[in-house]
Amino acid sequence: MADTDSDTPEIKDLVGVEEPSFQHVLSCVFGIEDHESRTYLALLDAPGSTVAELADDLDRDRSNVNRSLTTLIEKGLAERERRLLDPGGYVYQYTATPLPEAKEMLHQTLDAWVVEVHDAIDDFGTD
Repeated sequence: MADTDSDTPEIKDLVGVEEPSFQHVLSCVFGIEDHESRTYLALLDAPGSTVAELADDLDRDRSNVNRSLTTLIEKGLAERERRLLDPGGYVYQYTATPLPEAKEMLHQTLDAWVVEVHDAIDDFGTD
């Protein structure tokens, strides 16, 4: 392979789009669906939201939003807090991991993946 810029893959060849949005990068790096990354971005705009509020904002079914939130919590991108209601009972409120922390998580996850890919390349053919 020649060592020219024209032979170097462009970002669109690697991630499928010319200029990936933050949402697209979030989905790719964490292996989450686009609707889950949209839920994260909605939480950034409206911290402390309930499932019902997010469902309205995202125009999605509450059960789907609930599944998205579960995934975000598992990935460390959201937190859930129980709030007691005055007449009794409780509601869960969700907050996104702050953007600077999420960006750092993205960098760490991507860096770890790059190391794994380099190791796989180096190990190829050594069996």
